[in-house]
Amino acid sequence: MAGRTVRERLEDSELKVFCGFSIMMVIAAGIAGMVLDGQGPAGVLRGLWTIIISRDALITDYFELAGYGSALMNAAIVMAMGLWLLHREGVRFTGLTMAAIFINVGYGLWGKNPVNILPILVGTSAYALVHGSRLSRYIYTGFFGTSLAPLVTELVFELPYGRKMNLLVAIAVGILIGFILPALSVHTASMHMGYNLFNVGFSAGILAFVVVCVLKSFGIESESVLIWREGRPLWIVVGLFGYFALTFLYGLYLCGGRAEGLLKVWKHPGRAVADFVLMEGPGNTLMNMALVGALCAAYICLIGGDFSGPVVGAILTAFGFSAFGAHVRNYAPVLAGGDLSTLLNRFEPTTPGVQLAAAFAVVICVILTFFHEGIVGSFLEAGSEPAAFETGNAYLSFIAFFFICIGLKAITDGVLRGAGDVLVFTLANLINLGIRVTVAFVFAPVWGVQAVWFAIPMGWTTNYLISFVRYLSGKWSRKKLIKVTELE
Repeated sequence: MAGRTVRERLEDSELKVFCGFSIMMVIAAGIAGMVLDGQGPAGVLRGLWTIIISRDALITDYFELAGYGSALMNAAIVMAMGLWLLHREGVRFTGLTMAAIFINVGYGLWGKNPVNILPILVGTSAYALVHGSRLSRYIYTGFFGTSLAPLVTELVFELPYGRKMNLLVAIAVGILIGFILPALSVHTASMHMGYNLFNVGFSAGILAFVVVCVLKSFGIESESVLIWREGRPLWIVVGLFGYFALTFLYGLYLCGGRAEGLLKVWKHPGRAVADFVLMEGPGNTLMNMALVGALCAAYICLIGGDFSGPVVGAILTAFGFSAFGAHVRNYAPVLAGGDLSTLLNRFEPTTPGVQLAAAFAVVICVILTFFHEGIVGSFLEAGSEPAAFETGNAYLSFIAFFFICIGLKAITDGVLRGAGDVLVFTLANLINLGIRVTVAFVFAPVWGVQAVWFAIPMGWTTNYLISFVRYLSGKWSRKKLIKVTELE
């Protein structure tokens, strides 16, 4: 025992130690925010109470609502609750654990608090109890199911009964949501090939849709809000990059100072469950998480965005998902696409929704990583040849990174069609089709089926460039869809 190195003593506890370090960092950031905001301990407690009793409709930035100290302490409490449950249930820490923990920390800055997540967790616990299972079997369903926690808070404010009755109904609905989600997730699993992470998100979306429809049928509608803290406080920016740097160094230490394993993470096609901790170990996973987190934070800095509560929360969410499917190779193209799209619409990259969309684009990366098997399988019969399945999977893995091209093409095509400039739109699409057919016909005998794959993004890109040049010319804006005649 005495001769064991620190790395050996950390074995199987690397991520637990890292989570302990992370919660101390969040608390330290909360203390720094308290001092800089001039809140004091009493002010932080008042801010926490404000968070609990306020609406949580999108977008409610806890930095602006209650101050930096209170918001960060709220996130720390939410994180501590999750870690306590994981410890109590004896759950092994994996990449999925990191995703679940850090998405909750992130949303602890703009929507979740220790009170509104409790009913859903209680409901999931009740489901486990009724079925004679431990909570550990459904704990991730409960964690991701707390994405509906703001709904619990909203019901307290929106229902037409007295405040006490509203509170009781909201708690009951939260428990019901937590109780229903595990069963609903089982029945929707076939749509996602059994990947629980997105299955729970889809199930929660269905429940939210049903609840909103029921409320609207009674004339109850929730109004959106925009509480947003602007600015880029140096201490937050430096703190994030410092945290990511320490994460990277810790991961590098766990790997014995060797970083080549990180390249293996980036090469993963994502077939089956892309839990990088199980695949490549905690050290390589932590280095990947650090790089994705730094990439996301650097993007916000480069566009001059705000380090508000939602944005910092989104960065931490991307950080967590980088242990479970996302990496620099599949995240950077989607991040770039989010920024490029602002060139063709009325939104600026610094618009709150665009900043959040760019950071949460990590979800698209994970969808692309996980679900090409399910997408291909939905178009093939059970008895199809394995070669067809393998070819479809390989194609979708290849073409996924070019969907930015068809997205840009759709935007410019839509502008031209909407303006009535259908001639250029038609020519661009015919050229697109011609390139795809010609390249596939000429080069498929030489390169095989991959020639067809390359032909498709070549056609999309050409189509986009033609439409974009037409858009820049401004001639499309002079088209008239309706001939107006003056009345005498």
